[in-house]
Amino acid sequence: MRQPLAPAGLAAAFLLAAALAPASDLPFQNPDLAAEERITDLISRLTLEEKIDCMALKAAVPRLGVKGSPHIEGYHGVAQGGPSNWGRRNPTPTTQFPQAYGLGETWDPALIREVAAQEALEARFLYQSEKFARSGLIVRAPNADLARDPRWGRTEEVFGEDAFHAGTLATAFTRGLQGDDPRYWKTAALLKHFLANSNEDSRESSSSDFDARLWREYYAKPFEMAVRDGGARALMAAYNAVNGIPAHVHPMLNDIVIGEWGVDGIVCTDGGGLRLLVDKHKAFPDLPTAAAACVKAGINHFLDRHKDAVTEAVQRGLLTEGDLDQALRGLFRVSIRLGLLDPADRVPYSKIGATGDPEPWAQPEARALVRRVTQRSIVLLRNAGALLPLDKEKLKSVAVVGPLANTVLADWYGGTAPYTVSPREGIERFVNPTFLGAAPVSVNWAGDMSDTAIEVARKAEVAVVVVGNHPEGNAGWETVTSPSDGKEAVDRKTLTLSHGQEDFVRRVCEANPRTVVVLVANFPVALPWAAEHAPAILHLTHASQEQGNALADVLFGAVNPGGKLAQTWPKSLEQLPPMMDYDIRHGRTYQYFTGEPQYPFGYGLSYTTFALANLRTDTTTLAPGATLTVSVDLQNTGAREGDEVVQLYVRYPQSKVTRPLKQLRAFRRITVAAGVTTTVALPLAVADLAYWDETHNAWTVEPGPVELLVGTSSAERDLTQRTTITVTP
Repeated sequence: MRQPLAPAGLAAAFLLAAALAPASDLPFQNPDLAAEERITDLISRLTLEEKIDCMALKAAVPRLGVKGSPHIEGYHGVAQGGPSNWGRRNPTPTTQFPQAYGLGETWDPALIREVAAQEALEARFLYQSEKFARSGLIVRAPNADLARDPRWGRTEEVFGEDAFHAGTLATAFTRGLQGDDPRYWKTAALLKHFLANSNEDSRESSSSDFDARLWREYYAKPFEMAVRDGGARALMAAYNAVNGIPAHVHPMLNDIVIGEWGVDGIVCTDGGGLRLLVDKHKAFPDLPTAAAACVKAGINHFLDRHKDAVTEAVQRGLLTEGDLDQALRGLFRVSIRLGLLDPADRVPYSKIGATGDPEPWAQPEARALVRRVTQRSIVLLRNAGALLPLDKEKLKSVAVVGPLANTVLADWYGGTAPYTVSPREGIERFVNPTFLGAAPVSVNWAGDMSDTAIEVARKAEVAVVVVGNHPEGNAGWETVTSPSDGKEAVDRKTLTLSHGQEDFVRRVCEANPRTVVVLVANFPVALPWAAEHAPAILHLTHASQEQGNALADVLFGAVNPGGKLAQTWPKSLEQLPPMMDYDIRHGRTYQYFTGEPQYPFGYGLSYTTFALANLRTDTTTLAPGATLTVSVDLQNTGAREGDEVVQLYVRYPQSKVTRPLKQLRAFRRITVAAGVTTTVALPLAVADLAYWDETHNAWTVEPGPVELLVGTSSAERDLTQRTTITVTP
C-alpha cells in the first residue's frame, strides 16, 4: 500500500502538477507585455528536455500550447514539392519564379520585393489553412552568398557576383518576406550561408581564406545589408571554415553577427553541420563537445539530430542550463515577431488561409507577376542584323528545336509549379492565340539534337534553338552527367555547353541563317562559336512556370528585353584563378578581372538604343556623413519603348590601399518611351566610399578624388559619362 505524502512531498507534487498543467492566461501569452519579459516567463516554465527540444527544427512546446514553425525553402517560390520533395508529403503547387540568378538579372529591387511578398503570402496560406496545414513561416532565403566563380555548383541560388548589387536585392527580398507591419512579420527571412560559401567540392571540410578587408567589403557585405537595411534577424552558418575556423563555431557569429549587427533571432546550423564538425573538419573529438562549442559561438538552432549531443553536453558540464536559456531567447523572439504566441485577432496575417480564401498560386495576379518577372529577367546577349524582334505578321513558319525546347526544368530548391509553359508552348500560344482551321503560323518542333531537328530548322523561316544546362545535372545526389553541369555538392569542371550542344547550335545556324539561340542556364556559359557567329542570343534561367510565355513575349517584341548580367562571363577556364583562391583581387569579378570577358557584368542589349549625357552632381565635394546626388540624362534614341539599367561605378585614383578597378555603388532600372529623355538621379553616400581599415578595425573614408563612372555595363566602353568629386577630411 502506498504511503500518504508528507507535507513537503505534497507541496512538491503540487508545484510539479502546476508546471505541467496546460497554459492559460500566463504572462508569456500576454501580447501587451514586453517581449523580453514574455520570453523570460516562458523559458522559466520549460523542463530541460523541452529546452533542448526547442533547439530543433521548430521551437514548439505542446504542453504549454506554444506553436512553433518549421523552416521551408524559398529562393524563388515556396518549396513544398519539387524534385527534392520538400515538405515530405504529396506535392502542393506554389508559384514558381525564375531562379535567384534570374531574379538578380532583373536589377529591380521593387520587383524582387513583390516576388518575396507573394512567396510569404503562400507560405502563410499553406501554414494556416485547414485544408493544407503544412509549410512554415521561417523561410531559408535569400541566399546572400556571392558568385565569385562561375564554376560554383550553386550559382543558381544567388543574385550575382557583386556585393552591393546582391545586398540590395537581398534587402528587398527580406523586406518582401517579412512584410510592412511594424510589429509582426508575415514570414521570417533566414539568410544563407554564412560565410564565403562558394565551392561545392570538399565544402564539408574546406576553408575559405581571405583577409579582414574582403570579409567586410565583399563576402559579408550582402548579409550586413540584409540585416541592417532589410531587418533580417536570422541566418544559417555555412559548412566551410573561414580562415581555418569552421563557420559554425567561428567568433564572427557572436562578435559581429550578434554583437555588432544585432541579429537577435535565429542562428542555425546547416543540415548536418554539427556532425561535420567532428567527421569532416576534425575540429572536435565528439558531438557533445561540438554541440557545446556551437551554442557558445552563437548557434541556437540545430538542423541536426542534436538532442543526445546537447543533453550529454549539459550532463558533462560543457553547457549549463543557463547557456540554453540564453540561446532560446532568440528563437522565441522570432516566434513573437511571427505572432505565434499571440491571439489571432492581434496578428494582421492570421486570417490568410481562412476557409473560403482562394488559393493564391491559382490567381491571375500571381500568374501575371511571374510572367512580368520572367520577362524582366531575360537578357539579350546578341542581336546581329537586328534579327529580333520577330514579326509574327510576316512569318509563316517557326521551328523550335533543341533539348530544352519542350520542357521547363525545376531545381533542387524549387517547388512544384501549378503549371508550366515550355518554350515551344509559349511560342505556339503567341503566334496562334486563337484560330479556326489551319494555324496562320506553322510551329514545328523537335525536342532533341537529331538530324530530324536540323531538318525541321532548315525548313522554317526562323529557327529557335533552345539549349542550356540541367539544374540537377540530370542525375542523382553528388552526380552529374557532364563536367559542365554543377549543383549542390558538385562544382563545374568546364564552362562550355554539355553534350555537344554548341555544335548542334552551329549546325542549326548553318541550316537556317535566321536562328535565335535561347540559352536557359543558371550560371555563365562559354560560347566560343555562338558568341561570335549566332545571329541572336537570349539568356534566361530555369524554373519559371511562365518561362515559355515570357520568352515568346520577348522573341516577338511584345516586351523589349532589359535584363542585365549579374556576373562576369569569361571566355574560358583559362581566364579564372584557381577555384579555392578566395582572394578576389587575383582577378575575380569585374572589380579585379583584367582580361576581355565574353560578356561583362551589367551587360544586356535592347531592341531600342539609349544615349547618356550631361552627367552632373549637386556638389563637387563630399564631406563626412554627407550624401550627394548623381544625375544623368537618359535618352531613348530608338523607335520603341525600352528599359535601361543606369549603373554608377566609382574609382579611387589616389587610394593608399588596393581598391577595386571599379565598384558599383548605385543603379536604377527605368522604362523610357521612344524619343523621350528623362533624368535619372542616383544617391551616393560618403559611407559607401569607405574601405575597411585593418589597422584600426574600422570603416575609413579616404579624403581625395573619387572618379564617378556612369553607363550601361561595367565595361569601360559602356561607361561613357565620367566626372570626379573630392572627398574632404
